[in-house]
Amino acid sequence: MDLDALRHGDFSKLGEAVTDWEQMTKKLADLQKDAESNLKAKADTAKWAGVNATVSREFIAKTAAEFADAHTQADSVTKILSDTHGELIGYRTQVNDAIRRATEQHLTVVDTGEGTFTVAGDTRPDWASDPSGETGATDQKVVDAFRDEIQGILAKATQSDNSAAKVLRLLVDQAKYGFADASYASRDEAAEAVAAAEKLAKMAKNPADMSLDDIADFNRTMEKYNGDALFAEQFATRLGPKGTLQFWTEMTSAHAGARGTELETMKILQNNLSLTLATASFSDSDAMQHWKKDLIAERNTNFRASDSFSPIGALGSQVISSLMRNGQYDTEFLDDYRKTLFKADKAAGDAGTRDLWVKGYDALDLVFGDGNGRDPLDGLFEGLSHNPEAATHAFESKSDLDHMLGTTVYTDRGKSLGHALEAAVSGVAAGDSTSPAPPHSATQVGIMANIMSAVAQPGEGASLVSKGLGDSFGNMAASYMPEISQKLGAESGAVFLSNSEKPDGLGDVRDVTRFLSAVSSDPAGRAGIVYGESIYTGNLLEAHLSDPSLFDGPRSQVLADIGRNAGMIEGIVGHSAADAEVSGAIKGEKDYNDALKAKGDFAKTWVAIGLANFSVPDAYGGAAMGAVGGGMLGAVAGSAVDRLLEGQELKGAKDQALYASAKDLYEMRESVNQQAQWSTLDSLDRHHVDLPRDGTADLVRNAVNEGWDGASELLNRTKERP
Repeated sequence: MDLDALRHGDFSKLGEAVTDWEQMTKKLADLQKDAESNLKAKADTAKWAGVNATVSREFIAKTAAEFADAHTQADSVTKILSDTHGELIGYRTQVNDAIRRATEQHLTVVDTGEGTFTVAGDTRPDWASDPSGETGATDQKVVDAFRDEIQGILAKATQSDNSAAKVLRLLVDQAKYGFADASYASRDEAAEAVAAAEKLAKMAKNPADMSLDDIADFNRTMEKYNGDALFAEQFATRLGPKGTLQFWTEMTSAHAGARGTELETMKILQNNLSLTLATASFSDSDAMQHWKKDLIAERNTNFRASDSFSPIGALGSQVISSLMRNGQYDTEFLDDYRKTLFKADKAAGDAGTRDLWVKGYDALDLVFGDGNGRDPLDGLFEGLSHNPEAATHAFESKSDLDHMLGTTVYTDRGKSLGHALEAAVSGVAAGDSTSPAPPHSATQVGIMANIMSAVAQPGEGASLVSKGLGDSFGNMAASYMPEISQKLGAESGAVFLSNSEKPDGLGDVRDVTRFLSAVSSDPAGRAGIVYGESIYTGNLLEAHLSDPSLFDGPRSQVLADIGRNAGMIEGIVGHSAADAEVSGAIKGEKDYNDALKAKGDFAKTWVAIGLANFSVPDAYGGAAMGAVGGGMLGAVAGSAVDRLLEGQELKGAKDQALYASAKDLYEMRESVNQQAQWSTLDSLDRHHVDLPRDGTADLVRNAVNEGWDGASELLNRTKERP
């Protein structure tokens, strides 16, 4: 920065820009609030059908998000400009003060252009004959001191100006269309993030020079910034796609067989690197667009560590997928990468996929923890599990879904595939216990129907449950309890409230029954179904008893239909578990009880979303529920979960926890009965409903028994039993 530019520049224009941005930020904050509480909230509670259910709802959600991003970006720009304006004003004050003091000591400071200046002492003609030879009043040390002081101020002003321009350009470049969601409290905060990225990218280009202490420092910085948009984009693009893959190849080779502290350090590094690249994938900068495209192009490149003696290293796809296991990657990027991997995997056939990825890579280990990273589909599925939209895209094709399910017989990818399928059909990312589950779209229901059909097939279908998918199948069944109830209770469908776009879209009763039966053989799968049924039953009872207008008929019919449905679903589970035990195919009850406990806290997150904005299906009148019960629904279902989780003892019975045994069908039936009656009585008490307690409990008990007995008949009609 030129000296005169700092001294005489018109910073009032910059000050006016700051004021304008401050006003804009306030206006955008109001628009964001209105978009979230009005536009999106109304869209979430509205009943949509056809194209509107997908296109319009999604458009409104993205529009509301854009208002939020616009406010975030405007706020960051405002703070960066404000900081820069304040700093430049301060530096101008400092430099003018320095020049004033220099003048007082008979020094002259002159701008000589292009960032240079001179400091010289004043001279007077009458000093020319001074016998001492002095021609000025100040010595060189004083001149040098003022020169250094002024140069330091100019350097700081230049850095302030340049860094502001740099981070503003980077911030705006993050989104090609719309706005970026990167948020910064100050100009320095943004500049420090960029500087940190430059430092780490430089380190990563020379991994052989990184000691464990260096890696620990690397981790601390990356952990601080892995969610920072500018840091992530700058780190990825400065390292480059090939450099990124080579860095991780070198790390896994140099630290192969790590134990103790070294192993934990490498696990943290893998997690941080994965999260950072996930954040970077959302950047729309030109550099990042090329990075993503070029990264996928490296999928068949052979990456070898510099000290490797083997000509066979790791395929680019294996390295890429090993870094996808954590964090949410951009949907478009996941779509592009997934298409290339699915195409290659399908070409090998169900039985050939293991040889395609594992053969010849026996010594490869790209994952510090579970698995070894040889199968790139394993890492991809974990990546999809964190992005429900991309996961749904991945399994829209029935042929793709059938192939991936078929490969679980020959690979170890079943568990990760299950996680991806959960996200695809539920719309909730793996590990996310805070976001409300969106209504199931017709596409999601179609995928769930195809999964049920695959599991329902005689022979190999039921065996999918034992390939690492049982736990996920149980969670999926819990998520689809409204649609399952619609299918099993078709004659009284109006009772079974749902916000699904296609509540009757799960195929035929045979597939649903066989699916529930097969999943019941897995302890965690069975626990998922039990929790899902208990939560849905509790929410249904509370909804109907708190608002009689939801069903045009007597409450006795509502209670009977709900009780019968609970008995039917749990009867399928109970009879199937008993059948499996007879045939020796079921694991011990300890596994089941452990699964109940392990899934309990997870199931509690379902309560809050169990009946949010549900509605009567169009086929049965389509009356929208809206905010049923004043937004207080969930208490009864929460109590039901607590009883399952805590194993509350049956009053007046022997010391027997709920659902503790599948060996005695009578005890299981009584457990279901007791749970349904408790939920009914909880609803009566909570909403002060004037119904006879004993008569109501008896009605529910008879309905549950009827459903339980009907489950056995249904199983006899749909599958071979021992």
